[in-house]
Amino acid sequence: MDVELPLHTFLFHPTILCIFFLLFLHHRRTGPGALTNWPIVGMLPGLTVNLHRFHDLLTDILGPAGCTFLFLGPWFSSMKLLVTCDPANVNHVFNVNFHNYPKGHKYSENFDFLGEGILNADEESWSSQRKKAQILIAQPRFRAFVTLCSRDKVDNFLLPLLRQFSEQKKIIDLQDIFLRLSFDITCRLVFGNDPASLSPDFPVVPFAKAIDDAMTTILHRHAVPPSWWKLMRRLNFGREKQLAEALLVIDDYIAASIQKMKKESNRSDSLNDSLLTGYIKDDSLAGDKFLRDTTLSFMIAGRDTIGVALAWVFYLLCKNPDKEAKLVEEIRRGEAAVGEEMVCVQASLCEALRLYPPVPFEEKGVVEAEMLPSGQRVEPGTQVLFSTYTMGRMPGVWGKDCLEFRPERWITEQGKVRHEPAYKFMSFNCGPRTCLGKAMAFAELREVVAAVVREFRLEMVEGQVVEPKLSIILQMRNGFKVRVTRRESYFVGVR
Repeated sequence: MDVELPLHTFLFHPTILCIFFLLFLHHRRTGPGALTNWPIVGMLPGLTVNLHRFHDLLTDILGPAGCTFLFLGPWFSSMKLLVTCDPANVNHVFNVNFHNYPKGHKYSENFDFLGEGILNADEESWSSQRKKAQILIAQPRFRAFVTLCSRDKVDNFLLPLLRQFSEQKKIIDLQDIFLRLSFDITCRLVFGNDPASLSPDFPVVPFAKAIDDAMTTILHRHAVPPSWWKLMRRLNFGREKQLAEALLVIDDYIAASIQKMKKESNRSDSLNDSLLTGYIKDDSLAGDKFLRDTTLSFMIAGRDTIGVALAWVFYLLCKNPDKEAKLVEEIRRGEAAVGEEMVCVQASLCEALRLYPPVPFEEKGVVEAEMLPSGQRVEPGTQVLFSTYTMGRMPGVWGKDCLEFRPERWITEQGKVRHEPAYKFMSFNCGPRTCLGKAMAFAELREVVAAVVREFRLEMVEGQVVEPKLSIILQMRNGFKVRVTRRESYFVGVR
């Protein structure tokens, strides 16, 4: 009688484990870029060995492959990814034939903790959510609220904290500070409350840690066959157990925020202009599930991206003091001439986002089979993965100097900021799904960079390894350690 063994019994059979061990040893010898398509297990062993350097692995592969590469998982899995950084493919998928490439079932399955929010939604659900979000974000009151929250946090919390560290001659983790800054601002914009994580004692905020844990787990889901992480979820084991625990913290925080805001929104004297308040007032019948999924999506979109972007900007400025000097000069000149556009600041931001996009890859499903501009055929069931991190490192896209930090590539001969097409510069997505908060994000980034560079000189601690962390958001694995000193010229300059 034939007996069908469960998948996990097959996977953990001693013979299979032995094969994986031998393949592991092989790939340790053959180097970091090797991705052999083995019988039965496909390319998974090479990916597993290189998972700690996932983003650079994609760069190693896509360069020699002509910007597009087909990754094949184990035979018994549905793990099939077409990985690309070809701008022509990006333009086709995100613009030309947008409706053939939704986020898809696999994406929403991987990101199931986001529920049915705008980041997971497709078709009519996405369209209606985007229209509503666009209306709320475009309101003058909300835009004024954004400016108020950002300036308050920078002037009354960030700058005093950096002054304190400067006096103490203390080494600090700048990434942690910026993540706390953006977390506090985003919480206030989305939920209407300030968790005050940017405080001298650096308190542990369970909600922030839970989001970090969730995002790390999601990337691991992309690196293994779906049946594996689903089994781990069913057994409440490993990273899936960590995700389940994180979700309890996330849901409790959001539920409490919703109930508090529902009570406050009924008061006529309420001055809170948060997005949650806007959604509650706009639709009094909106259920808690919708509010939960919507606010969490905004939280994910706004919190880590700004903080991570700031960390990479200052990392690049520390490594390129000549570029920093130009920023200082422009900021001083701008203060003396009201209304002058900060071209160097904007160019530096664009260049940093090109090299270190906060969201290092995008993912799409396929509805109908067709040929991509690069010549590869895609079919339903194939996931298309776009590496924005790798795109910034392709000589064919950005020139032979693509690995260099050159803000001047963003400045025209007339001294204006150069605009590149979104399918080449994808830090804020592309096409109909372009980030709604792009203008506000740039405004916040400019304000923080100008405020910090104007008053402080940051010196990177020698000997540290600064590299991307294994996560959906391009955080630095070990943080970013710096010393802070106040600029002598600041005391006699115009501010």
